[in-house]
Amino acid sequence: MSERGGSIPPRIPVKVEEFAAAAALAAIVLITFANVVVRYFTDESFAFTEEFSVFLLVVLTFVGASAAVVRDSHIRVSWFVERTGAGAAFVAELAVMAVSFTLFAAVAGFGVRLVADDVRFETTSPGIGVPQWLYSVWLPLLAAAVALRILGRIVRLWRARARC
Repeated sequence: MSERGGSIPPRIPVKVEEFAAAAALAAIVLITFANVVVRYFTDESFAFTEEFSVFLLVVLTFVGASAAVVRDSHIRVSWFVERTGAGAAFVAELAVMAVSFTLFAAVAGFGVRLVADDVRFETTSPGIGVPQWLYSVWLPLLAAAVALRILGRIVRLWRARARC
C-alpha cells in the first residue's frame, strides 16, 4: 500500500480481484482462440463469442477498477496535490474518493433499473437470444463492489490519519 493510503491493509485481500481478473482474461483468450480455430477450419464462427467476450471485458474492467482502488493506483492528476501540504493532500484524496463512490453508487443504482427493465420487458441478447439480464445483472453487482472498496479505502485513510 502506498504512503498516501497508510499501512492499514484491506480486510478482503486484493487477491479476490486478481483471481477474477485472471479468470475473465483466461476465458476471453480461450473463447477467442476457439473461435479463430473454428473459423479457420469451417468458415463459421461461434455466435456466442462476441457476447461473452464483451461481457467478460466489462467484468475485467470493474474488477480492475476495484483492484486499483485497493492498491491506491487509480488514475489521478497528482501534480497539484504533490505541491500542497499533507492536510490538503488528505482532503483532496477524500474528495476524490467521495466523488468516485458517488459515481459507482450511481452506476449500481442505474444498473439495478437496467436489470429490472431487462426482466420486465424480457429482453434477449442479440447474438444467442438468452435473457439479457444474465449479462446486465453483473453491472450493479460489480459497481457496488467497487463502491464498497472505495468506502473501505476511505475508512483506511481516516484510520491512517488518526494514527498520525
